[in-house]
Amino acid sequence: MKRFYTFLLAIFITATIFSQAPQKMSYQAVIRNTGNSLVQGTTVGMRISILQGSASGAAVYTETQTPVTNANGLATIEIGAGITFDKFSSVNWESGPYFIKTETDPAGGTNYTITGTSQLLSVPYALYAEYSKSSNKHYVGESYGGGIVYYVYDNGQHGLIASLADQGTGNAITWNNNNGIKINATADGLGAGFKNTLIMTAVHTAMGANYGPDIYCNDYSVTVGGVKYGDWYLPSKYELNLLYAQRSILGSFATIEPYWSSTEIDNNNVWTQYFDNGSMVVTNKYLDTYGRIRAIRQF
Repeated sequence: MKRFYTFLLAIFITATIFSQAPQKMSYQAVIRNTGNSLVQGTTVGMRISILQGSASGAAVYTETQTPVTNANGLATIEIGAGITFDKFSSVNWESGPYFIKTETDPAGGTNYTITGTSQLLSVPYALYAEYSKSSNKHYVGESYGGGIVYYVYDNGQHGLIASLADQGTGNAITWNNNNGIKINATADGLGAGFKNTLIMTAVHTAMGANYGPDIYCNDYSVTVGGVKYGDWYLPSKYELNLLYAQRSILGSFATIEPYWSSTEIDNNNVWTQYFDNGSMVVTNKYLDTYGRIRAIRQF
C-alpha cells in the first residue's frame, strides 16, 4: 500500500471578505506519493486547523474538506468554506502567532495519515481588519476620524489619528521667530501634544503671529461623510515618534526637513524628528530653521 505526503506550495495566497458571508482564505497543497509522483485527479480528505501560540497550541478553528487534485497534483481549497462547528470570523488575528495544521487522507476519507504544520507569518490584512471591525475595535491602518489610525491602546478603543498630508503651505515653514521666549509647552506623552498646542497657540496669538506649526494644526479641519473634524494638534515628541514608526501606512513624508513636535526644550529649542532615519534632534526656533508639519488628533 502506497504512502502519500503533501508538499505545501503556498499558504494563504489571498483573503477575501464577502458581505453577509463567511471570510475565506485560499490555500493550496501539492499531493505526492512516496515515489515523488503527483497524485492527480483524486479526491482527498483534508482537516485544517488554526493553532494559536505554537505549533502544538490549541486549535481555535477546525474544518474539513474533500478537494480534488488537478493534473498537477494541486489541491485548492478556501479555508472558511469547509464543514465546521466553529466560526472563522471569530478568530482573533491580533492574538497570534498562529499556525496552520493540515491533516490529509489520500483516500478521500477521514483516516488522516499525513500531517503538516506551518506558521502563519503574516495575517491577511482583510481578515485582521474585518475582525477588528466586528469587535468594535479600531486598528492601525484604519481610515477613521478624518485620517488614518496610527496608534491604538485600551484594546483598540482609543488611539491617535494622523492627517493624510502635511499641513501649512505644502512646504517647510519656520517655528515663529520666538527664540528667546519659553512658551512652557514642554509636555510629552500621549495627549501631551494637544495641551502643548493650546498653550502655544494662545501665546502666539497674543504675539500677533499668523503662522506657525501650532497655528496650522489648530486651524486645520477636514469633513468626511458629513462629519467635520476640527480638533487637530501638533504632536508631542512621543506622539511624533509613534507616527514615524508607522510612516509606511500613511504615505509620503518629507525626507529633507525634520517634522516639528510641540515639545519645547528651552527658550531657543524644540524637539524635531527626521522621517528618513528617525533621528530625534534638538532644533532652534530661528527664522532660518525650517520644518514640516503633520497634524494628529485623538479618539
